[in-house]
Amino acid sequence: MNPFNKADELTRRHFMSNAARAYLGVHLFPMLGGSLASAAPEGAAKAAKAKHVIYLFMSGGMSHIDTFDPKPKKKDVMGKTEAIATNADDVMLGHYLPKTAEVADKLCIINSMNSTQGAHEQGAYIMHTSYDMRGTIKHPSLGSWVVKLGGRIHPELPGFVAINSSPDHTGGGFFGAKYAAAPIGSPDQGLQDSKRAGEVSSEDFDRRLSLADRLNRQFHGRYPNADVKAYEELYREAISLMNSKDLKAFNLNEEDQATRDLYGQGRFAQGCLLARRLVENGVRFVEVQLGGWDTHYDNFAGVEGRCKEFDQAYAGLIADLAKRGKLQDTLVVVATEFGRTPTIVTEHSDGRDHHPGAFSCVLAGGGIKGGMKYGETDASGSKVRDKMVTVQDLNATIAHALGLPHDLVLMSPTKRPFKIADKGAPVTDLFA
Repeated sequence: MNPFNKADELTRRHFMSNAARAYLGVHLFPMLGGSLASAAPEGAAKAAKAKHVIYLFMSGGMSHIDTFDPKPKKKDVMGKTEAIATNADDVMLGHYLPKTAEVADKLCIINSMNSTQGAHEQGAYIMHTSYDMRGTIKHPSLGSWVVKLGGRIHPELPGFVAINSSPDHTGGGFFGAKYAAAPIGSPDQGLQDSKRAGEVSSEDFDRRLSLADRLNRQFHGRYPNADVKAYEELYREAISLMNSKDLKAFNLNEEDQATRDLYGQGRFAQGCLLARRLVENGVRFVEVQLGGWDTHYDNFAGVEGRCKEFDQAYAGLIADLAKRGKLQDTLVVVATEFGRTPTIVTEHSDGRDHHPGAFSCVLAGGGIKGGMKYGETDASGSKVRDKMVTVQDLNATIAHALGLPHDLVLMSPTKRPFKIADKGAPVTDLFA
């Protein structure tokens, strides 16, 4: 029998943690539970308004000049793109985003992003992990860090879900498979293989689980290493998920047609709707990817086509979250690996090439100020002129919005130190 009540146990844990920090200079996080949620500084946790993240990744390199950073006085740069006014003072967008213009009062557009990586694979990797690619290590993705540091909200649903996303960008890295995203291919089909097959009775299913349990225990006893233990945890979590009454969160058929029409058609649009359902049901981090932004050739037709799906889905997501009272605790991020060149390549049917030196990302909700631009590029959109924000700074800002310690060091299995945003610092001016 434990002589400590719950209050005494919490006090004892804090004492052990504080004593270790004071006398040894270390945190005893493994002794404080399965996640590091209790590690966040008290001040940061109180200031945080965001509980969830919806991370919309524009794969291929979204052209900032044609979307969030138009240059109306530079016709040679703008080409076929026109700048339009929005419902926020001094905020203009490319004309391909008319519905986004209607919710601009809720957006913070960062026009001073800068990356060191100008190739797709490397650019997407650093955006998702804060680190350069290395052949000797696989870094955890941002969603994995958020779940590792903040813990899961719902005890049965995954903490991290990725829709239409590459597993190369949403893996658990050296945190292990437990912290990788649960993958969703088609939003309409939901979480695959999460229900008992119809031809298998509940009695047969329970009997097979019992047999598998006995075999697993023998195997785990013979091979007691971390990978095997992680597999066992994933196995038990999968069984728990199958029996969860909240598995219906993955079912878009429960949405009325008017709501589905608000978001529009297509995988990305319905992925945004699924993301809203998941955060409503306690999923911590949801990534939705929209590809096709690599507009080396025929940039203007390519941007117009991508924006048709993005514009309605994104504006619908922001409006729907606000209507339901969820925007205040959900940080919605629009990110991409880099921008596109101000120079229009005429021999490539008016294409634009890769441009990591300056591009745009957008934040909304989760305590972020709305109706504003942050940072500035030069007259052509080629270079950051004011208030540069690195990839690592953006990821530190996301952590700050969630009340997570961006400067907390965790050690990899090879005893190397890592942080959620490497050397990045949060841009606190973005918060209300």
